[in-house]
Amino acid sequence: MGKILFGPAGNSTSFFDEGHKTTFETPKWIKDRGLDLFEYSFGQGYRMSSETAVKLGEEFKKEGIILSLHAPYFINFANPDEEMLTKSIGYINTGIKFMKNLQAERMVFHPASCGKQTREEAVSLMMNRFKEIMPTFEEELGKEFFLCPETMGKVMQIGTYKEIIDLCTISDRLLPTFDFGHINALTQGSLKCEDDYKRIFDYAFEKLGEERTKKIHIHFSRIQYGAKGEIRHLTFDDKIYGPYFEDLVNVLIDYDLSCHVICESSGTMAEDSKIMKDIYLKTLANRK
Repeated sequence: MGKILFGPAGNSTSFFDEGHKTTFETPKWIKDRGLDLFEYSFGQGYRMSSETAVKLGEEFKKEGIILSLHAPYFINFANPDEEMLTKSIGYINTGIKFMKNLQAERMVFHPASCGKQTREEAVSLMMNRFKEIMPTFEEELGKEFFLCPETMGKVMQIGTYKEIIDLCTISDRLLPTFDFGHINALTQGSLKCEDDYKRIFDYAFEKLGEERTKKIHIHFSRIQYGAKGEIRHLTFDDKIYGPYFEDLVNVLIDYDLSCHVICESSGTMAEDSKIMKDIYLKTLANRK
């Protein structure tokens, strides 16, 4: 039976309300709430020294909390500009160094957006570039670390679940991040029942095989959406937009997954992570 782990992306509002000030205080805070994971975001750039990263990684390891990273949001492997491609490659290479310093196994990143190209042109350019550069990334990653391209929530972004899974066929060092809030927002609320999730996992099993699919990376939150997709992240108190973890949990268990589930709720990431973990454990117990 697979084991599913849960944790927040970033620190909840309550973390700071309780008087905590730095992420060095996060590992114990997460552990005390019965959670397993933490995703550290470098979304606005790498604003941390290597020395600090090593010390922070040791703190998380000491408390038994597994770290993942989120790379800068500026990455775009479909930008035709060669200078921008060089910068995107640089963001990944720097991220790999931080993964090693922080002892984080996975780094999530947004792969591309269309810009002025057609979607087909952008996807083709992204795929061809990854075929060229992945051998270099593989050398840096070794057999311990994964790059985790993320499904995206806006129409102009590259990142449908099929696009992400197809991208991951290029290398076994690529592990999909299924952001189900993004998928739901992009498809105007399509995630309504277990079969909707099974369709996504079935495609991954077909294209990537059992080993990688079973340890997939997941982002989960409720997201407000409009005609162009994602608008903003919400909390689990929202009853309008979804998606709902209750529709996913049985699929995770039925498919015997050992995935990481990161919550990206707005300000209540840890609290909503605990809600998901409690639903998971209760569902497991009811099956025995």
